[in-house]
Amino acid sequence: MKAISFVTCALMLCVSTAKPDAQQASAQLAFARLKTLAGTWKGQAAMGPQPGMSAPVRVSLRVTSGGDALMHEMVPQGRSDDPSRGDDDPVTMLYIDGDRLMLTHYCDSAHNRPRMVGKLSPDGKTVEFDFLDVSGGTTSGHMSRAVFTIIDADRHTEDWTYTSSAGKPNQAHIDVVRAK
Repeated sequence: MKAISFVTCALMLCVSTAKPDAQQASAQLAFARLKTLAGTWKGQAAMGPQPGMSAPVRVSLRVTSGGDALMHEMVPQGRSDDPSRGDDDPVTMLYIDGDRLMLTHYCDSAHNRPRMVGKLSPDGKTVEFDFLDVSGGTTSGHMSRAVFTIIDADRHTEDWTYTSSAGKPNQAHIDVVRAK
């Protein structure tokens, strides 16, 4: 009887570890989809609901750390790449953590690091990140949502939501094209 119990437990362990975890596979698929955005992009960032509140931006996405991370940087169009310039811009890291696709936004203005969890849309074109937690406090607010929508190989959009310390969401929409 002990031998049957042992065999049953061993068989259950093999079956449970052999079957792929759907959540992990979905996170990996979403991450692979985002890595196709690697490169330099340029476009317009529209801030808030008022028409005309926009600015030209340059977005850089780079696969790094042996393919384990995707680094996202956004700067005003025309700014020098000179690191001694003293200007500070946000950096966002996207990566897999266990069975989740994660985003950590290193905020240049609020000086905090919100983390978000991402999910791929059923059509595979959109990855939505929702707020998980924040390190560094929220006295100046924090990023609370990010959405990347892939239109085609040379166009994508980004929607970022910043939540003020009073709890009011402010949105920015960015239309970008791959820089040639």
